[in-house]
Amino acid sequence: YALSLLAADPDKDNTSRTKAAAVLEKLFAEEPQHPGVAHYLIHTYDKPDMAEKGLPAARKYAQLAPAAPHALHMPAHIFARLGLWQDDIDSNVRSIEATQKEAAMHMGGEGHQFHAMDFLVYAYLQTGREEDAQKIINEVRAMPPMKDMYGMGFDPHLAALSDFQVSHALELHHWSEAAQLSPVEGTSEGNRSFAYLARAIGAARSDNREQARKEVGQLEAIQKKAEANKKKEPWTYDAVSDELTIARAWIAHAEGRTDEAVRLLRPMADKDRGEAEASEGIPVHEIIADMLLEAKRPADALVEYEATLKSDPGRFNALYGAAQASEQVGQSDKAREFYLQLLKNCDGSKSDRAELKHAREKMEVRAGK
Repeated sequence: YALSLLAADPDKDNTSRTKAAAVLEKLFAEEPQHPGVAHYLIHTYDKPDMAEKGLPAARKYAQLAPAAPHALHMPAHIFARLGLWQDDIDSNVRSIEATQKEAAMHMGGEGHQFHAMDFLVYAYLQTGREEDAQKIINEVRAMPPMKDMYGMGFDPHLAALSDFQVSHALELHHWSEAAQLSPVEGTSEGNRSFAYLARAIGAARSDNREQARKEVGQLEAIQKKAEANKKKEPWTYDAVSDELTIARAWIAHAEGRTDEAVRLLRPMADKDRGEAEASEGIPVHEIIADMLLEAKRPADALVEYEATLKSDPGRFNALYGAAQASEQVGQSDKAREFYLQLLKNCDGSKSDRAELKHAREKMEVRAGK
């Protein structure tokens, strides 16, 4: 019954989801050692506005099935929603280790590790551990071809490689690298469109609008193919359409038409549901915020950064952008809070990112060092 309620829950309405939670919470109290109940509670609370309630189930689940890769991974759905990055990292490292152990014993299931890696790359990039993220990408790149997993029609390691390298470039604002990314051969139209989006953004951010328009043309061609298959795979058409909108918005912003860019993106931002994986891209509120900050509209940018941090707590770029915007509008105490949270999230990081250096310098000045 609870699973039926979950399946019937619209994206913006938690009514059915709340009813499902009530059913499952009662079962969890009666059967605290039942892994299935904990598992579905995590799915129930896997939304930004409900994730806090999922912490007890997340903390418990991995203990109930410590040898099961999926059970070790699932708590990360809650940890990522709450910006609990080290918990997120620990969950996925253990899950990957368990998957690879099973594979070494010829038990199959190698494809599961890529979902955990997706979360892991994302968490590393939020905590100043980009070298660790790159190690995952290199590991995936070195893997041999794999069989089609779960009948989905693609080699999962190629799909992972495609998405991870895109996320790495975009999250680190390596625009020239993003503009030069090549779609990975053998991947789906969805993976290829994500790569073309990165190329479009990288080109637009590098003031190469001619290339950016060419990449939009590639996205339009993929969208046309996806439209023909829309009844069978509506999610591909929707994803490509969103990517096309983002690419067009970045071109508009590069041409000084920031208001138009924001207008294009606003309907998407209103649907932001929080990110947890590298393959999900950049939150749209954050994209708008970056544009507004560059357009010297820090007050408006701060509103968007704070909206991002509500749905995506602890994002590196949102925290840094919010700190900058706060400084520019004279809210030094608020800026300090954002810088401190960023530094806390990146505690132990060996990153040489300019943002972290700047944040440390700001805090040293305030401390009178």
